[in-house]
Amino acid sequence: MSDLGLHTVTIHEARTRLASGEITSVALTEAVLGRISEMDERVKAYLMLTPDRALAQARAADEARAAGRDGDLLGIPLAIKDVLCTEGIATTAGSRILEGFRPPYDATVVRRLKEAGAVILGKTNTDEFAMGSSTENSAYFTTRNPWDLSRVPGGSSGGSAAAVASDECVAALGTDTGGSVRQPAALCGVVGLKPTYGRVSRYGLIAFASSLDQVGVLTKDTRDAAMLLKAIAGRDPRDSTSVDHPVPDYAEALTGEVRGMRVGVPGEYFIEGLQTQVEDAVRAAVDALAALGAEVREVSLPHTEYALPVYYLIAPAEASANLARYDGVRYGLREDSESLHGMYRTTRGQGFGPEVKRRIMLGTYALSAGYYDAYYLRAQKARTLIKADFDAAFDEVDVILGPTSPTTAFPIGERVEDPLQMYLSDVFTLSMNLAGVCGVSLPCGFDGQGLPIGLQVTGPAFGEEQVLRVAHAYEQATDWCARRPEL
Repeated sequence: MSDLGLHTVTIHEARTRLASGEITSVALTEAVLGRISEMDERVKAYLMLTPDRALAQARAADEARAAGRDGDLLGIPLAIKDVLCTEGIATTAGSRILEGFRPPYDATVVRRLKEAGAVILGKTNTDEFAMGSSTENSAYFTTRNPWDLSRVPGGSSGGSAAAVASDECVAALGTDTGGSVRQPAALCGVVGLKPTYGRVSRYGLIAFASSLDQVGVLTKDTRDAAMLLKAIAGRDPRDSTSVDHPVPDYAEALTGEVRGMRVGVPGEYFIEGLQTQVEDAVRAAVDALAALGAEVREVSLPHTEYALPVYYLIAPAEASANLARYDGVRYGLREDSESLHGMYRTTRGQGFGPEVKRRIMLGTYALSAGYYDAYYLRAQKARTLIKADFDAAFDEVDVILGPTSPTTAFPIGERVEDPLQMYLSDVFTLSMNLAGVCGVSLPCGFDGQGLPIGLQVTGPAFGEEQVLRVAHAYEQATDWCARRPEL
């Protein structure tokens, strides 16, 4: 336990201290709320706080524990990305078009956290409809990186990543469509886990690209990631894409032992444009795992070069369909007009931001008559080849290692006017969403400016135990995860 204050605890540290009676959930929640009050004016991680509800949930957790109940998350203060529905609490997806919308139900993952006795602190900032790599596309404000407040925290789960990094929550939920958990985790120096597609229910997640979206976790270390994933994973009859696959106790995989595990390193992930210090840190991490007894092998993912264009055809196409429902008729923003078409036009024109409009137009074009076969259909065929690359690689190795992001956190405003450079921020993460496999990012060093560097450990479908085992072994052999920004 750090001497810095109660707000610095991990989930597993907090659980031990709560179970022993050393602290209460109310005291822990008050400490974290105090930290938010002190720091969030600068970091801007939260779109909405619910302190009264949080303290009521903390009191209920203390009463439950006094009555003999126990649990990994009982009384633990968590944050929720604002693309996950929360009953009676505003859920905007970072967009003006949903400003003031209060869902009548909880997302399944939120419901499971509540059933586990977790304390919900509030909703974290996000790129609008989770479309972005910097959290600069939020309709409300830009979240700042706790390691350097002039830089982005990554996106789209930038609010959740920044909240974890600055100790404004014990852990948080995010979502990952093309890297939106792992990339901000790398830029903020925390752990970010994207589960296998279908591992976690998407019911109550405001959809961006339905074949790619997956709820993930952002935590201070890998043990916390294992504990939080266990709480939210599992089949949900409300989500037809969730898979009826047994949910293991992921923490049991954290043995610290990787001797004999086969670790693949793809040459396609060490390319021009990769920041030199990022490459050096990742290669040093590979060497560290080799020293622990892992067997390092070169692997090839030959269709990696097509991942970016494939993603930016499939994801916008699905977004254009999913976002058609925001028209001013049933909920959210409505701009009145003399005609129905005029209402649609003004509502969507004023409600959506420029990046969302860009992707809707790209997707609509890709799906339009005469272009569907040339673009969308070909992208789906290439997606099959990308998945086949991973299948072949995982016949040879247990996990794949590489950088999470090609660079460390970049200055706010630097890439806003250059969408292609912004999209390249996810060049190493979006292949995993296309293939439906799992991956985790964890800190593996710092660049010359003191900014965190992320190591990405990728595993096969339902290989979360493998990636967590490797990540935990590396984490135990280094001290990168223990470092915190000096705000």
